[in-house]
Amino acid sequence: MRERITFVQKEGDSIEPTALKVDGNGLEGPEVKAVREDRLTFALDELPAELKALLEGVNQLHVRWVSPVAYEAVSPLLARLPPGFHLFYTPGSDASINPCPLLTKAFGLDSCSSPSDSFTTLPTDRFTHSTTHQFYQPLPSLKAFAHFARSLLCPPGSPSSCSSRLGSLTAASQLDLSYDTISHTLRLTSLWPYSPQSLSASLLSPTIRTEIGILSQTSPKTLEPHEIGISGLLTVLGQSTTPSPTLFSFPSRHRDSSSSFQAHFLPPTGLHPALQLSISSPSPPAKSPTEETCRLHGYFTLPKTLFPDRHQLNDPLFLSSKNLTAVRYITPGIDLEAPEYVTTTWGSALLLELAPPHSSSSGKEWTAEIPLHLRYLPPSLTGYQKAEVPYPALFWACTAEEGTKFPGNPFEKDRVGYDGLFGERTVFWHLNPSPADGKLVNTVKVPVLNLEKADWVGTVTGAVVVAGFAWVVMKLLGVVVMGGKKVGEDKKKKQ
Repeated sequence: MRERITFVQKEGDSIEPTALKVDGNGLEGPEVKAVREDRLTFALDELPAELKALLEGVNQLHVRWVSPVAYEAVSPLLARLPPGFHLFYTPGSDASINPCPLLTKAFGLDSCSSPSDSFTTLPTDRFTHSTTHQFYQPLPSLKAFAHFARSLLCPPGSPSSCSSRLGSLTAASQLDLSYDTISHTLRLTSLWPYSPQSLSASLLSPTIRTEIGILSQTSPKTLEPHEIGISGLLTVLGQSTTPSPTLFSFPSRHRDSSSSFQAHFLPPTGLHPALQLSISSPSPPAKSPTEETCRLHGYFTLPKTLFPDRHQLNDPLFLSSKNLTAVRYITPGIDLEAPEYVTTTWGSALLLELAPPHSSSSGKEWTAEIPLHLRYLPPSLTGYQKAEVPYPALFWACTAEEGTKFPGNPFEKDRVGYDGLFGERTVFWHLNPSPADGKLVNTVKVPVLNLEKADWVGTVTGAVVVAGFAWVVMKLLGVVVMGGKKVGEDKKKKQ
């Protein structure tokens, strides 16, 4: 088992080595503003039997959890997803293996039953780096996972710091859990948002090799356009008492576009709500390649309470009126008629290319609208249900120069859904979500059957049906009677 703890400051920030105290059990220093990332790497033999048995039977398993509370990201930790629990999964040779029971136990899920019932399929004919299945569920916190992790990693006799550190997962903004058959290792990565952080790190266990870094981005003149530079201090607990300076660079596919956006539903929402995106600038990022190689995209993860209509989004004139260009991906097999309570799959993913105004509008805010449709929801005592819709991930997808390669780097996040829909030379310049209320979730109030009024609705409906039937019978009888009279009159005339 290995551990890496990294404090990432903004470009230009630094700290003197003399301000840090290092010993075999931990590191102590002053408070700084930074993002904290903790990563644990496990070999298969170090895992509990239940988890080991599951991972030995899968090809890829990647969990991505994102907090619904807005947070500030710092380079190079910039990859974003809509908030909630995401699973990207490729089964092994035994397709009967079901990851849902263990994931439900670990994260407190309530809608994961089996891959065949709950998961949707992803395209694998475009690029080989894509997984084959996807699952999503709104998940507001990591309380269940923090409890699960403590039970596994902090057995009786562990230092008190073990339990307290894993308990702090409830304040994390992101969590990643990744396994693939190539590395045969499981990586658990947690990220806390950019905020005042105490430079304090301690061992989870004396048997774990722990590396600590205090880093920030730098921009030496020798950097290639697709690279970022990192400088700072590194130390390995138990090996040295003085941090060592470091300077290195690496290619990065996830960058900061320096633009922001908000998302909200236009009133009145009704059963066909329109999600409006307000974007701060229509221009590609200044440091990106030429404008011809960049396109603005929105990646939406939509729970099964609502869905996009593929047919509606195939109309070029309609798309143009909403400042949209085209649908680049939509989950196949969406049932447009089924109510929410009979839909077993988690929902749908949607990748849209947006149509920013002409470059002459540079620096001006603009909007785009995404038409969606609500499913029929179960009845309630109030006559209303709430449907929560996570913020999308917005990014400029730019193609790097021919020959550019993006090997893995110490902070790269892959298998995030949309990256499997682009080529391996694509760079993602992310827009920062900036909701007015600090929440990365929009709520829609949906009218449903009111259970308190359901009895009289049934009674009145039955009465109306009976009255209507009686009226139809009376009319038919009237026609029969009038027809008989007419026949009699005609006979008299003939006589």
